[in-house]
Amino acid sequence: MDLKDLFLTPIYLLIFYGIAFAVRRRFTNKFTKKYFIPALTVKFIGALGLGLIYQFYYGWGDTFNYFSHTQVIYQAFGDSFSAGLKLIFGSTNKFDPELTRYIAQMYWYDSPTEYAVVRVAGLFAIFSFCTYSVIGLMFAGLSFSGMWAMYITFVRIFPLAYQKLAFACFFLPSVFFWGSGLMKDSLCVGALGWIFYGFYHATIERKKIFSAGLMGALGAYALVSIKIYILLSFLPPALLWIFNENSSRIQSAGVRMLAKPFFILFGLAAAYLGATNLTAGDERYDVDKIGERTKINSTYLTSQVATGSAYNIGTFDGSIGSMVKVAPQAVIVSLFRPFLFEARNPVMLLSALEATLFLYLTIKLFYRTGIIKSFRLIASQPILLFCFIFSVVLAVGVGTNSGNFGTLVRYKIPLMPFYLAALYIMQFKATVPKKTRTVQLKSVRNIRRLAVTE
Repeated sequence: MDLKDLFLTPIYLLIFYGIAFAVRRRFTNKFTKKYFIPALTVKFIGALGLGLIYQFYYGWGDTFNYFSHTQVIYQAFGDSFSAGLKLIFGSTNKFDPELTRYIAQMYWYDSPTEYAVVRVAGLFAIFSFCTYSVIGLMFAGLSFSGMWAMYITFVRIFPLAYQKLAFACFFLPSVFFWGSGLMKDSLCVGALGWIFYGFYHATIERKKIFSAGLMGALGAYALVSIKIYILLSFLPPALLWIFNENSSRIQSAGVRMLAKPFFILFGLAAAYLGATNLTAGDERYDVDKIGERTKINSTYLTSQVATGSAYNIGTFDGSIGSMVKVAPQAVIVSLFRPFLFEARNPVMLLSALEATLFLYLTIKLFYRTGIIKSFRLIASQPILLFCFIFSVVLAVGVGTNSGNFGTLVRYKIPLMPFYLAALYIMQFKATVPKKTRTVQLKSVRNIRRLAVTE
């Protein structure tokens, strides 16, 4: 960042806040209006803070690698507008002599997931004079749109918890810090929010099917382009949710019990076929090679356990069975570690505080409610079952592949709002008497208008 950032950032902030205040009424009501601007503000703080941390604490990082590639694309626009467009929208597999000198300066040009982020940043550079901090703010705004879609979907499902759900979606420090700046994670968490919104409205509520489905499809395309494993973790619990919602409409208990195994098998088969088709030919995520790939990551990262931020959950032999064996440890690492005594720097301490909160709320809730009653409650509520399964599946994936807390804190942010939201919803259902919930629900019935823009 340089003087251009200092000069342009305040100007763009005024523009972005002006837009936010102008559209706030359309996407909020009297209950959620107070969260719109603060939630956007912490995203902006996260975007700017990320750049400052990488510049003055780490000295360099992926965010500046993305920006250096973006500068090449911006330079291409200055030389030839068509060359710039080709770098953003063109195929990386097709040789074009006009682009040779630009491609030579971009290490990630042949890396599809990283270059997908560069494409978005290059597009934003056109409207920001290629200013790092302004591009970061644009990433934050794009991410915020998906997070707000996630929030209004949660509130649509369980309006009583709208205050705590706001904290789960917007105010977890790791989520708004790592999920706001010029990074993959910002686009992924925003895309996940739109997928959740589109999935719920198009398949569960069955309202605004076209518009919701379109937004969900765009979010899915973004995840396929950047981090497909998040989408693969989303599919199985989403299909199970569809089954649970539709099975409740079957009046006959006998027919419902007979149909349940077939629906579950169908859902698992659909999820597997979707996963294999989406990842076919991708050496990083191909289902047929996932065990082998995890073994390679584990072998390398385990050798780094001597460093302060590394962890070791066991060894792999390249089989799915070995992954299943260490899955419980991976879940614990992803959700509840690092512990406070494992923190070695300020960033790890922040993650440790969040993990401690997750551990405290989980133990408190299961202790007060009872383990058996808690699992019955989860099984009886499709939203809870979806959130917990998605969180656990993604936790296993990132916990077995990360190997150190530094990368884990970024990899796990997509599951954090879902896990915490599920805990808060479960807390309300377990502790608030049904009669009281009915009275409270009537007093906030207008919150359900959140998922329908005014």
